[in-house]
Amino acid sequence: MKRLLYVLFTILFIALWSSCRKDFEFSPSNGDLTFSKDTIYLDTVFTNIGSSTYNLKVYNRSDADISIPTLRLTQGENSNYRLNVDGMAGKVFEDVELLANDSLFIFVETTFDIQSVVAADNQFLYTDAIEFDSGSNFQKVELVTLVKDAIFIFPDKDNSTGIIETLTFDVDGDGLPDETSLQGRFLEDDELTFTNEKPYVIYGFAAVDQGDVLTIEAGARVHFHANSGLLVTNNASLKVNGLLSNDQELLENEVIFEGDRLEPLYENIPGQWSTIYLFDGSVDNEINYATIKNSTVGVLCEFNQDATNDKLTITNSQIYNSSNFGILARATSIRGENLVINNSGQSSFAGTIGGIYNFTHCTFANYWNTSFRQFPSVLLNNYLINEDNSLTLNPLEAANFNNCIIYGNDNAEIDISGDSDSALLYKFTDCLIRFDVFGDPIDFEDSEHFANISLNDDPLFKLPFENDLRLNEGSGAIGLGSSMLPIPDDILGVERPTIFDLGAYQYVPTED
Repeated sequence: MKRLLYVLFTILFIALWSSCRKDFEFSPSNGDLTFSKDTIYLDTVFTNIGSSTYNLKVYNRSDADISIPTLRLTQGENSNYRLNVDGMAGKVFEDVELLANDSLFIFVETTFDIQSVVAADNQFLYTDAIEFDSGSNFQKVELVTLVKDAIFIFPDKDNSTGIIETLTFDVDGDGLPDETSLQGRFLEDDELTFTNEKPYVIYGFAAVDQGDVLTIEAGARVHFHANSGLLVTNNASLKVNGLLSNDQELLENEVIFEGDRLEPLYENIPGQWSTIYLFDGSVDNEINYATIKNSTVGVLCEFNQDATNDKLTITNSQIYNSSNFGILARATSIRGENLVINNSGQSSFAGTIGGIYNFTHCTFANYWNTSFRQFPSVLLNNYLINEDNSLTLNPLEAANFNNCIIYGNDNAEIDISGDSDSALLYKFTDCLIRFDVFGDPIDFEDSEHFANISLNDDPLFKLPFENDLRLNEGSGAIGLGSSMLPIPDDILGVERPTIFDLGAYQYVPTED
């Protein structure tokens, strides 16, 4: 009985004590909230594509528990912004409680249809605000988003089954169409010219059908969603016709291939999209003045090894931040001039299963974290190791590197391996190569394969980890080039004098 009375007394005491507490009595806010930012810039998005999620932190720095009578978007339920306030989704909230010296998170997103407004230059600045309270206690945080119009290319989807269209084309070379697992579709006739009027946003693979030519004009912008890319099939061609830009930050005349996330956070994130795939049988592919960045493989070029007709000619172009390879070549033929490749998860250029490659005034660098990459900047071989450990051999008929830089942050930035049962022909002439390996397995005194090689002299790139591979004063690449294969201007249009520098950039003295 005494125990029961003790328990009842304890419960009564707690109830009376709790009723006397004022810790959880909330008074209206008095307009003294503070915020982590005054304006939230949601950066740039494409029409009808959702933005990333941005956050705002709201602070109650007073010693009193408060209640915010109203927290709302200025445009209310009509706003194209969306809020999440401490886990609650909506656009208008009432009596939002905030403890003394505490804070709450507000998460903000938007999706906007630019077709609903009159937009100048195919873009529209969409604004709203988050309002707190009203009257004399009114406070607000501005919301700003730049929305761009775009041309969207995507495969069909069967709404009843949810199945997305996949590509069917001749994969095995028997002349018959083969079903593939690649989501995408072939471009229609009226889609075979990409202009600079609006950006292009591609979902899945945009494929160039047999006999067609995809022409991409100067200044075009091509954006890819995750796992998307371009595919050029048998007897089809890609022509990228960029031009030299006056502004090297805007690159107004270059063609730029990148992912479809425009926020600064994604500016240099590798692996955002798949590749430009030059499939077996595609012909006369040309890329001039292009920037290809943040892909898995910048360019995947396969087969059609031909000494007289290059499958790909790539000039005055840059490939950066590829999570695997900048260019992955398999038994094919490529000619490159004034080409820069940097920051690749594996090799910047890999010429595998043989092939024919001719590069002049190119910069192959790799400043990817050496803890993660397994291969050097340039990789050459004449074989393929099959799943059963057997070898598929194909001759490396030519791999000529002239006036090139092959460098990076690893000790050996070149690897050449081959099977003696197939040809392994290569020649590096007037090149700067990093190969600081004890007991060098490569004989750079071998005149059949090397001539006028500068080993391990630092090219002194300006900002190699940020993809600025121009030369600084004192660079080991200055003045070492040969004029036997003249390319009169560098990648920036700088004239090369009678004494050439190595790589894609001619050194320009800095004006004091």
